[in-house]
Amino acid sequence: MASHSKIIPLLLISMIFTLLRPLSGGADTGAETPNAPAGNSTRTVYVIRAAGNVEPGMAAFIERALKKTNEDPRALVVLEMDTFGGRVDSAFAIVDSVVNIPQGKTVAYVAKKAISAGALIALACNDLAMKRHTTIGDCAPITYSQEGPKMMGEKFQSPLRARFRSLAKRNGYPEALAEAMVTADMTVYGVIRNGETVYMDKVAYDDLTEAEKGEITGRRTVVAEGELLTMDDVEAKELGFSEMSVESLDDMLERMDIGPYAIVRVEEVWSESFVRVIAAIAPVLMMIGLASLYTELQAPGFGAPGIIGIICLGLVFFGQYMVGLASYTELLLLGLGLILMGYEIFVLPGFGMAGFSGILLIGVGMVLAFQNFVLPDPEFPWQMALLMRNIAMVLGAFVSAFVASLLLMRYVFPAMTSFSGEGPYLAASLKDMRADSLEAAAVHAGDVGAAATALRPSGKVRVNGETVDAISEAEFLEKGAPVKVLSVRGARVVVRREVSS
Repeated sequence: MASHSKIIPLLLISMIFTLLRPLSGGADTGAETPNAPAGNSTRTVYVIRAAGNVEPGMAAFIERALKKTNEDPRALVVLEMDTFGGRVDSAFAIVDSVVNIPQGKTVAYVAKKAISAGALIALACNDLAMKRHTTIGDCAPITYSQEGPKMMGEKFQSPLRARFRSLAKRNGYPEALAEAMVTADMTVYGVIRNGETVYMDKVAYDDLTEAEKGEITGRRTVVAEGELLTMDDVEAKELGFSEMSVESLDDMLERMDIGPYAIVRVEEVWSESFVRVIAAIAPVLMMIGLASLYTELQAPGFGAPGIIGIICLGLVFFGQYMVGLASYTELLLLGLGLILMGYEIFVLPGFGMAGFSGILLIGVGMVLAFQNFVLPDPEFPWQMALLMRNIAMVLGAFVSAFVASLLLMRYVFPAMTSFSGEGPYLAASLKDMRADSLEAAAVHAGDVGAAATALRPSGKVRVNGETVDAISEAEFLEKGAPVKVLSVRGARVVVRREVSS
């Protein structure tokens, strides 16, 4: 019955996922702020804020918001940018959502900054405008180590350069300068040829014929080797990225001369905000959940630690499910893992293949829940880095949970159960109580007997005709297992499995 009670909360979590999933696609626009009376000629401007860390929660929100704008063929979509960047896979997911919007419908408005992954998202839009004194650029892929941030090599830069080049070609931005946001080891010149300024990298310039170089009337270095292109609003306009520098969003819309418009801000629903909070504390929730489950498995029945463990792990999977990373596959792996561990504890003696398989399934399910792929694609090298990070995070959660559960069992629970205050107290039953010590009850070290109940690790044993409380030294013992008393101290009896000679 105890193992069945562990399955029921998982089924409830699955039902909750199914019920709450539609919340991420519900209508949640803010109040309209029209600059003209609403009518058939009024154009709706949907403002979607891309602020904070670029992560799966932002990608899910923007994807849902953009789908809503597709309902209006005349809608203008404005991505209000204020980010230092974040995860590459999330940035690519946002870019894919943006480029699927019909041409001429998207504008990136840099309200404060669009750095790194933010620059990639901004360049995915058809047009770009920047508030005065804002910045854009610097999209070098980096990783963090004990020495601090470190730029990743050519293997990581190449697919990013290709994406920047593709977006620049699609939306009419200078391709060489777009690549210079990613790569520090390239030099970009601005050359004047036939009265027009063209931007090209040093390799392309050196490949020009003498006749072509003779047509050049001026040349200046725009991006020097060792630098990453980062621009303020004035430089972005001068270099052909930004359409204009503006004072505000309304100023931008008026200067774009789109006619009467009504601004609708698409806001996050409560579930999307909640998911972002869960994502930020997911490692802590995993550690608490696993520690609680491990503690629960060492005690008979099903109580508060098991409930806490199920809730914590359920919240982690709920967060990943809502952003589209986890699915019923990962939930099934978690459920099977818990079932195998319960079977190992309650049915089979000791700890063997079923328990190990259960732990493995739980670990695999948790790793997969934090990524949108199973095996990393060589064309996207950051997927391997993400997989290694997720494995390290899950392993860290397992180790931390094991240590935390040991500390709880060693220090916290004994202190809680030994607490006593002023009486009087009444016990429900005194039939197993003794006023004298177990030594006086003829239970001594070296005596042998049998487990009267399962020991996980505590329970009862029967020795010399007496049923006493005991604790197993090294392993869980099933009911009826032969035991040997190792030590007796007052009311504390430590036993281990007696091996027949």
